[in-house]
Amino acid sequence: MATISADNHGLRLIVRYAVLTLIAIIFIFPLVFMLMSSLKPDQQLLTDTESLRAFAPVGDVSFNNYSAAFARAPVALFIFNSVLVTGVTVVLSLLACSMAAFAFVFIGWKGRDFVLTVILATLIVPFETIAIPLLLIASKLPSIGLDGITTGWLNSYHVQIVPFIADGLTIFLFVQYFKDLPGELIEAARVEGASWPQIYRRIVMPLAGPVLATAAILKFLAMYNQYLWPLMVVQEEGYRPVMVGLQYFFQQNVAWGEVMAYLSMITVPVLAFYLYLQRAFIASIASTGVKG
Repeated sequence: MATISADNHGLRLIVRYAVLTLIAIIFIFPLVFMLMSSLKPDQQLLTDTESLRAFAPVGDVSFNNYSAAFARAPVALFIFNSVLVTGVTVVLSLLACSMAAFAFVFIGWKGRDFVLTVILATLIVPFETIAIPLLLIASKLPSIGLDGITTGWLNSYHVQIVPFIADGLTIFLFVQYFKDLPGELIEAARVEGASWPQIYRRIVMPLAGPVLATAAILKFLAMYNQYLWPLMVVQEEGYRPVMVGLQYFFQQNVAWGEVMAYLSMITVPVLAFYLYLQRAFIASIASTGVKG
């Protein structure tokens, strides 16, 4: 019986890994196609799409599309803008939303359930419905710069950051995670005389590694892929992010090899961020003893 059970377990393990490998291959195919296409001239790129040659570095392969992409648009500037806006927004969002969730879960105050319900209700409101009112507000807000106090936040980094620091989804993730933490830890800390900021900083947040990684990945993807809002509030080239920069490759003659090269370059920060947080996520699970 023990041998049969061990054989069944081994078979299930083989099937599981086979299914996961198949899923991984399916999901990686578009990335391989994009990378291989970025190395080929347009005529060969379109011809290779009719066969598996589209997924292999065969034929006239070179890095000409990459140099052409840099010549057509300020690629490095667009990537810098997106990484800057996304990075700052992610950090501020994790701080603000985790503090808000901490107040909702651990601090008793009148009306907190109603406020949390209102915040969660914003999840069903499409951004397109509030984009125009938000644009009007942003255009009237005061801004302090080298020229003194001016009116309007348009054509700036902060207009792409501030409206997205707090959101209902990130607060909801933190609230759900904090509710699962042992309440005895908080009670013991309060008995020992710890203040709420100390409990937040020294007890709750060190245990919040998994939700921090999850929220950071979701926020990073949402911000890095922003298109509509930057298109509305940024007219100057110096502040444009990568998704708005994609328009440069469709204005006149479309060179698909250059498009693929541009897409390959702007994908690098996303993959790097995901791989880094994946390692941090696994390390945080191991350190907190959470089992999946």
